[in-house]
Amino acid sequence: MKYILVSILFFAQAVVAQELSEQDKRSIASIKSTVEYLSDDKLEGRRTGTAGEKLAYEFIASQFKKHQVQPMGDQGSYVQSFDVNDGKEIQAGNTLRFADVNLSVNEDYFPLPYAPIGSATSAVATYYLLDLNQYRDSGKSNPHFDQKEAILNKIKEEQYKGTTAFLICNTASASDPEKFDEKDKTASVGMPVFYLTASGLQKYKAAENKRTALSYSIKLSPKIRKGHNVIGYIDNKAASTIILGAHYDHLGYGEDHNSLYAGTTPMVHNGADDNASGTAALIELSDRIGKSGLKKYNYIFIAFSGEELGLYGSKYFTEHSPITFDKVNFMINMDMVGRLNDSTHGLTIGGYGTSPAWPEIIKTGNEFFKIKLDSSGSGPSDHTSFYRKDVPVLFFFTGTHTDYHKPSDDANKINYKGELDIIKYIYRVIEWANDKDKLAFTKTKESNTSAKSSFKVTLGIMIDYTFSDNGVLVEGVSENRPAQKAGIKVGDILYQIGQHAFSDVQTYMQTLNKFNKGEATKVKLRRGKEDVELDLVF
Repeated sequence: MKYILVSILFFAQAVVAQELSEQDKRSIASIKSTVEYLSDDKLEGRRTGTAGEKLAYEFIASQFKKHQVQPMGDQGSYVQSFDVNDGKEIQAGNTLRFADVNLSVNEDYFPLPYAPIGSATSAVATYYLLDLNQYRDSGKSNPHFDQKEAILNKIKEEQYKGTTAFLICNTASASDPEKFDEKDKTASVGMPVFYLTASGLQKYKAAENKRTALSYSIKLSPKIRKGHNVIGYIDNKAASTIILGAHYDHLGYGEDHNSLYAGTTPMVHNGADDNASGTAALIELSDRIGKSGLKKYNYIFIAFSGEELGLYGSKYFTEHSPITFDKVNFMINMDMVGRLNDSTHGLTIGGYGTSPAWPEIIKTGNEFFKIKLDSSGSGPSDHTSFYRKDVPVLFFFTGTHTDYHKPSDDANKINYKGELDIIKYIYRVIEWANDKDKLAFTKTKESNTSAKSSFKVTLGIMIDYTFSDNGVLVEGVSENRPAQKAGIKVGDILYQIGQHAFSDVQTYMQTLNKFNKGEATKVKLRRGKEDVELDLVF
């Protein structure tokens, strides 16, 4: 999830360039071996819930075991599984017919995702047929025209008239560009909606004298895939714990539409920097800390999955943690630490403002790294989930590059010596903390987790990307921004701004682009069981 990142990051103590020791050479070889394995084509991009993810988490677990880090996952294993809501899917048993003329699901028609989920059957229905051809030129005359919004408004209009089923076709197209969108999170409209393909439309026309006897059966269900965190633990019987984390999942072939690859041939996104590099650093640190004499704190090492989908793994861990967060000292997150520039040595460190203690150890006047600090505890990676639990965090990052979220992010482009320098730097933070009491936590200004903002306006909210119901769930509200001034609160579920309803993060962002700075409108939201409408000024 890191789309073009906010400037980030951190820290103290000089790392001085020097000849490699034998230990350094062994560490670099180990880091390189990990990155090369995780970014190999056979792992097919480590997409959450795939066979490639399984190969990755089994490898990470084997490394934790090798380093004598104890398992802390489900049922005594290293692995903690969690659900990823992947939208909806069509089950067997769907039917649509006009009298004795049967249509075949997926061939002649398909139910729309906002048809009633579960199972619904009717013997007779009064219906309306909408031809999308009528909207063909609407976008030319109105740049703000939204076809989906127009369809939903027409459905509401027909419901008001007593229509009990809704059909959609497109007489302008013989290629059926419409298909079942399993990612569509639009709330159920309360009546069946079907799209007729070109062949389905022909059968509809052939049933000219039988169309009044429409019957159907709809069977839709949530589509769930499993993600897997990998969790190891060093138990020093201490009162407090330090957490180190890095996500290991990546984009697969780009199936989740988060790739920046412009080609049309599906290609494996190997994600060497994003984030095999951070995973390799996590594994190396588990070895170093395990062999150290650092005993004041316990240590948890977490390789997260589901980060690229919206921090699923880290959010799940924080909601199902085996320890309470009042016993967590701080969390360090490593995401894209493999491209240190040999000329500039630029290192970004986020979370600098999350504890008043960080300036003691994190200083910009470093003899080796050119450190760029970001005070915010939130951002486009997994440390955000821990900051939300009032845990001090640090986020290490060497910067974006032209290979970000593309198939070209390969292992041969990693700066392994530079990554080792960063690992040593993080280790010195751990050493420093061993002589300190538990750090105090400080709230910081919110940062935009999408990190890629071309919007004319923003609300100033943090969004829960794992939220699977209709609308967007507010996780944080920035001070003195439109959302706070309107009275929007953490926990609110926004679903409409002005006349524009939205169902998920993507449609919410599309809605923002319909407004201009200074424009006044209304925002609709659910607060608990109550629907609330607030005045909003961008």
